[in-house]
Amino acid sequence: MERTQKEYYLNEQLKAIQKELGYKDEHSEILGLEEKLKKAHMPNEAHEAAEKEIKRLEKMPPMSAQATVIRNYIDWLLSLPWNVYTKDKIDLKESEKILDRDHFGLEKVKERILEYLSIRKLVKKMKSPILCFVGPPGVGKTSLGKSIAAALGRNFVRAYLGGIKDEAEIRGHRRTYIGAMPGKIIQNIKKAKSKNPVFLLDEVDKMSMDFRGDPSSALLEVLDPEQNCNFNDHFIEVDFDLSDVMFITTANVLSEIPLPLRDRMEVITIAGYTEWEKVNIAEKFLIPKLLINHGLKKDNISFSSDCLKTIIRKYTREAGVRNLERELANICRKVAKQVVENKDKNQKFQIVNNNIEMYLGVYKYHSLGAEEKDEIGVATGLAWTEVGGEILSIETTIMKGKGALILTGKLGEVMQESARAALSYIRSHSKDLGLEEDFYRKFDIHVHVPEGAIPKDGPSAGISICTSMISALTNIPIRKDVAMTGEITLRGKVLPIGGLKDKVLAAHRCEIGTVILPKMNEKDMKDIPMNIQKTIKFVTVEIMDEVLNEALVRKIKKCDHIDNFEKNERIKELEYTHSDVRLM
Repeated sequence: MERTQKEYYLNEQLKAIQKELGYKDEHSEILGLEEKLKKAHMPNEAHEAAEKEIKRLEKMPPMSAQATVIRNYIDWLLSLPWNVYTKDKIDLKESEKILDRDHFGLEKVKERILEYLSIRKLVKKMKSPILCFVGPPGVGKTSLGKSIAAALGRNFVRAYLGGIKDEAEIRGHRRTYIGAMPGKIIQNIKKAKSKNPVFLLDEVDKMSMDFRGDPSSALLEVLDPEQNCNFNDHFIEVDFDLSDVMFITTANVLSEIPLPLRDRMEVITIAGYTEWEKVNIAEKFLIPKLLINHGLKKDNISFSSDCLKTIIRKYTREAGVRNLERELANICRKVAKQVVENKDKNQKFQIVNNNIEMYLGVYKYHSLGAEEKDEIGVATGLAWTEVGGEILSIETTIMKGKGALILTGKLGEVMQESARAALSYIRSHSKDLGLEEDFYRKFDIHVHVPEGAIPKDGPSAGISICTSMISALTNIPIRKDVAMTGEITLRGKVLPIGGLKDKVLAAHRCEIGTVILPKMNEKDMKDIPMNIQKTIKFVTVEIMDEVLNEALVRKIKKCDHIDNFEKNERIKELEYTHSDVRLM
């Protein structure tokens, strides 16, 4: 009896000491974990693993380092939503309203989401698609994920993958390492608090690899509907079912995504916005949001449509609307300052073309439109960049020399090869072009693409380079309102190119009247908005002769050959001398 009383007395003292020091009662902690385990509704494998670790924790000294590791592991197992689901909203009209409310245009993406909802309504259990939104920055790829989650009524989580080099960032670290924790997938599933969230993997093309592994390979299991039902994180060490998660990935450049990973995704390309779409986005989305953020009333400030077009053309150069939002915010800040200084909350400001420089300063960009006049040796090409389409001038001049081909403008290997292929085509068709067979031995040909600090590459400038060369050699000007894109072969065939919509949008921004494109790209015309198709004349071509017939101001005659070079140079010299005499 004395021994029992002594143990009881010592235990009470121990509890009092632990309470004073802030330690928890080990027995009550174990009971709490067991209670959580019963309510977790975990799969058998995970339940057994958690139960085993709780028993190990019970036998360990509470202050040991291993006990801390086990506690952390048990907490992660019990906090995951093993059997928690959100109920999908299957209302197509309501979902369509949400998508239209948050984004202007993007019809293809919205249609795909509504198709998914329709199938979801007919089939209770389906494999969630892996969507990949590819497009330039600022077109709304990331915000689309939030809108999809709102339309479905699901929780939304986002993981940024840019700059990740370690495979453990995806799969987690093993518990043998100090500070080990699960990867981004399990971390965000815990954050979502449901087993079927919309999971956005942002900038999937920005991942890289080093000696620690390849994170893109670790994503193969995550983004494969056939395998992700048994995803195994290195930290958790039990399978977690990801088949109910709707994964969405975003990227700027599709070619940067590894092919096996790309094969598992349904790619939806989002091109840049047209000027008309940007104006609508500014009026319906950006300006109302900025007024709220800057504490302004709707009556305080008004923008004319012409003013918005000026901001788009002369203060931004982008495919999306991110910089447009910054410029509008800049105006709102200045208006807010004037409202506070004048102490008049009802003061009205009208932003028009006449006063826009007062708010934004001088124009940042001069719109690159069509050439002012028909020029010899100057062709307008269409290019695709990561931030959308652009137009570029290709200049060719000929000089007395020994047949050298000079290429400048920081051209890449593929573009240099296109220039050589164009020259070979011209030499092999010299008779048809009215040139002497040995014309290349007497002269050097210099091809230059302005903005020489910017790297340029790709085969789509082939017909532009060839047209520029032929124009310089035959002294026939190129039409100022014609832009072209297409790859050229040695036989003069015009091959298809990519990024047609972005290139056409660039031509429309720069007020180009005629666009020459490959015949094989005719099928891609359906992606170009109808209002743009009505304003631009599209000419589809299969061979180089068709390009020349459309681009040059007149057809090539036999008299248009290189012998005229010396005569033209003499005329220029006389004109120059005459102007000098007149100035004197």
